[in-house]
Amino acid sequence: MAFTHTNARGTLYNLNCKDVTLKSTGRVQRIYYFSKDARDTACDKPDGYNVKENARTGLPFLTKK
Repeated sequence: MAFTHTNARGTLYNLNCKDVTLKSTGRVQRIYYFSKDARDTACDKPDGYNVKENARTGLPFLTKK
């Protein structure tokens, strides 16, 4: 089940995740990002994280608890 969030302006955002390889160390790290459209990379919200919104733009982002 993919996580969705509706911001204060009423726009629906979908949470996506992707594994990326860091150039400096070669370590694989998972990144999370929100998009307005549904994608194949949709995922659930990870445990220990909250969703907050940028006050100016309304874009949601994840923060640790």
